[in-house]
Amino acid sequence: MIVSQRARAWLKTLVVILSVTVPLAATMSSADARAGRGVSSGSRGMRTSAPPPMTQTAPSAAQPMQRTITPNTTAPVNTANRGGFFNRPGLLGGLAAGFLGAGLFGMLFGNGLFGGLGGLSSIFGLLVQLVLIYFVARLAMSWWAKRNAPSYANNAPPPSPNEGQNYARTGFGLGTGSNSAPLEITPEDYEVFERRLSEVQDAWSNEDMNRLHSLATPEMVSYLSQDLSANSARGVVNKVSDVKLLQGDLAEAWREGPTDYATVALRFSLVDKTIDRASGRVVEGSDVPQEATEIWTFVRRPGSEWELSAIQQTN
Repeated sequence: MIVSQRARAWLKTLVVILSVTVPLAATMSSADARAGRGVSSGSRGMRTSAPPPMTQTAPSAAQPMQRTITPNTTAPVNTANRGGFFNRPGLLGGLAAGFLGAGLFGMLFGNGLFGGLGGLSSIFGLLVQLVLIYFVARLAMSWWAKRNAPSYANNAPPPSPNEGQNYARTGFGLGTGSNSAPLEITPEDYEVFERRLSEVQDAWSNEDMNRLHSLATPEMVSYLSQDLSANSARGVVNKVSDVKLLQGDLAEAWREGPTDYATVALRFSLVDKTIDRASGRVVEGSDVPQEATEIWTFVRRPGSEWELSAIQQTN
């Protein structure tokens, strides 16, 4: 009996592990051996669960995070009271349901549709009920119109993701994106973002953990370390070279307390190949450059430089 229970427990554990690892493995291909492994990993602060705005560089939506320590902050939509008119709470819903119920009971007991309201079977009673229903209908229509009327007085509609973007070149390969970002991103910042792209890939290729710790957040370093350990277990090493930024622009930038965040879309080329450690033979990839489009989020704390905090793939 004890053996059986232990066997079931091990089986459940194995199922959970496979349910997590198999989808991740399915999303990776031999062409996605670079840093990040072609999956969406990391955190974007309070916006981790929200997709970043689309840009000219990445016109399709970003994939949600597949590896993150940040809990899902997206509030669930409460549809319990949105099933129809008579599910509305408060006085309006109660009156409507009451009149409907009275009419149905009247029909069931042979008194007609309006026979259930206190036995008012006379013409006067019928008129009273019709007047009441009229006013309830007017109240319902007025309430519905006010509820669905757009309110722009205190809450202006948000601009479209690409509204007001001029994508002027910064001289560093990145476009400036939106001029009205809540956090100002300077040309020097764009230079750092472009440099981080090459630095992270170079440190990954050389399996330089000390360098990765200086370029990325502890969370991202943990994911990169796991991926490097997986390569080591396979007896291979991933070599990335000739990283060149082809196009990039700002998706959004914001501040959470003293911490700055910037999410940028990057389209770049690189040579990505995986080599057998023992023989030096290329087992995946080639010397032919390939292109990739990813969305990188950087974080900057007071007194520190920009660090890579997330990599997201595009659909």
